[in-house]
Amino acid sequence: MEYVARTPRQVGQILRACRKKRQLTQGTVGSRVGVRQSQISSIETRGADITMGTLYRLLAALDLELVLRDRRTRDKRPTEW
Repeated sequence: MEYVARTPRQVGQILRACRKKRQLTQGTVGSRVGVRQSQISSIETRGADITMGTLYRLLAALDLELVLRDRRTRDKRPTEW
């Protein structure tokens, strides 16, 4: 499945949905990533600022990958962040 995220908050929401789909707790993901459960919660709920390294470890922990592409013409809207 593909997800489109244009804001940090949307990234957090997608990460949460994928974590829940895989039936993982925030604590389990935090352990895999090397951060506390509270940081996973902040990322999922507020789109907290994280490093690229943390993002990639999160993606790996959830068996996800990052794909960058040009926005489609119909999606041309100002960046929200």
